[in-house]
Amino acid sequence: MRALALVLLVSTLASACGGGGGVLKREYEYEEELYLSLDGTATLNVNASVASLVALRGADLDVSPRARLDRERVRALFRGPGVEVSRVSLSRRDGRRFVHVSLDVDDVRQLNRVALFSWSDYRLARNGDVVEFKQLVGPAAGKSVGDVGWTGSEIVAFRLHIPSVIPYHNAPSRETQRGNIVEWDQPLAARLKGEPLDIEVHMEPESILYSTLILFGSTIVAAALAFAIVIWWVMRRGRDLPAEAGSHPVAGSHP
Repeated sequence: MRALALVLLVSTLASACGGGGGVLKREYEYEEELYLSLDGTATLNVNASVASLVALRGADLDVSPRARLDRERVRALFRGPGVEVSRVSLSRRDGRRFVHVSLDVDDVRQLNRVALFSWSDYRLARNGDVVEFKQLVGPAAGKSVGDVGWTGSEIVAFRLHIPSVIPYHNAPSRETQRGNIVEWDQPLAARLKGEPLDIEVHMEPESILYSTLILFGSTIVAAALAFAIVIWWVMRRGRDLPAEAGSHPVAGSHP
């Protein structure tokens, strides 16, 4: 029983470490998670420490973990043309305050009009048989925050949720998570130095949902057609049987 329990524990930990969203999910100091649509609309979730927002984006916030953090002030930082802030929440981790903000974006290509995202250049355009998304993340604000408890192991992440099949992406991992998620990681130290991050994804011009609905609809039509053919054949067979029966003389009868 002890051996079985150990095996189950190791299996659970392995699953958690394997990126399946388990208890050992990787934590980031700054994270942008973009849910992109083919028409350019998007939902963007930002999860970041207050210290990273100050250091990377120059936000006017108090990095002290004891400072009062006003949600409306945070909301105002992320508000801008074509961007609606739908949610703001706060948390603590490793002695630092974190903000979690969800944004509805009218056009991702105009997102850099908002000051906090002005370090990025966004492009989305059709190119032949694919739709290309490109994001070039440029220099950070480089504002000093003093000693906030950073150890040098902190990671910055940019994660994309793509709505269709991905023929190509340039993520360093070369992996696609759960079919349509691609991630670019960068050490916080490198992001603070302004080392550029070049993001590129090619996607098919039809969404996975649309393709699934087309396939589902085609399957239903094909099944209905096959069912109709079977019914037609049975009905016709039923009409032909009396005629066939009447065309043969009854045994023992004489003309």
